[in-house]
Amino acid sequence: MAASNEEIAQGLKMAEQEMEYKVDLFNRMVSTCFEKCMDKRYKEGDLNVGENSCVDRCASKYWQVTGIVGQLLGGAQQ
Repeated sequence: MAASNEEIAQGLKMAEQEMEYKVDLFNRMVSTCFEKCMDKRYKEGDLNVGENSCVDRCASKYWQVTGIVGQLLGGAQQ
C-alpha cells in the first residue's frame, strides 16, 4: 500500500523537526563544552591535552544525560 501525499508530508515534517532538535542539541553541547573547557587566552591553535580531555569528558557526559532525560521523558509520556 502506497503512502498518501499527506502521510509523506507528515513524515518529512517529523524528520525535519528531529533534525532541528539534533542540530540544536549539538550546538548547545558545543557551546557548553567550549565555555567549560577552552582557555580564553588562545595560546595555541590546537587543543592541549587538558582541553582535549575536558572536551571528551564533557561531550560524553552531555550525551549520557541527554539519553537519560530522553528515557525519563519517554517513560513519563506513556
